[in-house]
Amino acid sequence: MRCPFCGHDETQVKDSRPSEDGAAIRRRRLCPQCEGRFTTFERVQLRELTILKRSGRRTPFDRDKLARSIAIAMRKRPVEPDRVERMISTIVRQLESMGETELPSSTIGELVMKQLKQLDDVAYVRYASVYRDFKETEDFARFLGEEGLSDEVR
Repeated sequence: MRCPFCGHDETQVKDSRPSEDGAAIRRRRLCPQCEGRFTTFERVQLRELTILKRSGRRTPFDRDKLARSIAIAMRKRPVEPDRVERMISTIVRQLESMGETELPSSTIGELVMKQLKQLDDVAYVRYASVYRDFKETEDFARFLGEEGLSDEVR
């Protein structure tokens, strides 16, 4: 692992333990050259996933992109970051355990919607409005009527 301070290639692991959510390994590292200390988080990746976009283009799965899209939906919502991180890890594990190396983007969208609906109704509607490409207020009204969401959303 490269030192973020001086760029030295060979750092030493001083401590390893599971992260709080159990989905990663937290490692404390020391650079023998500059004596800088830093932390890394390493995640187990079961398989390389490729996402098939609606346009037909193929892209590698990017966990950070998934996290960013969920963060946009969750912005200013009263949900602990740990719960959101656990949700993201759950989605990634579900994708990896499907047994396929190439998945349509719609599979990810549906998994995210399912998880967000359980976590926060407002974030769910925000995500759905982009994912389902709502064009007018009638699209929101129709969606809310179909989903039977809490009064907070309406």
